Amino acid sequence: MAKGKEASPMEKARKAIQVPIKWNIPETIITRFASNMVVQNIEGFFKLSFFEIKPEIDLVAPATPPSEIVADCVGSMIVSPDKLRAIIVALTNQLNKYEAAITAQGKTDASAESKLLS
Repeated sequence: MAKGKEASPMEKARKAIQVPIKWNIPETIITRFASNMVVQNIEGFFKLSFFEIKPEIDLVAPATPPSEIVADCVGSMIVSPDKLRAIIVALTNQLNKYEAAITAQGKTDASAESKLLS
């Protein structure tokens, strides 16, 4: 029977040491609104590009529709497939929490409204 591969000392040390991350967002970071996203597969990695579309302000409706709409890239990142999977899980969890809170808020609002009407 074959023996299982033993972990190297470096792998053992990596698993044993856990250092907390201090998340730092510099004040110079500009938060932008992203209304669109493009995902590309590039040589085994994923490139996520985020875009903002700023609608033109017309005081009078234009006679013809615009020939194009400009979407400005506001951020871009390249991630591994494993990191993309973790991002999807994190986004799904946050969306579920948000939807649960909205649903609970709606039930609370409906309950308060029914009490006012009775």
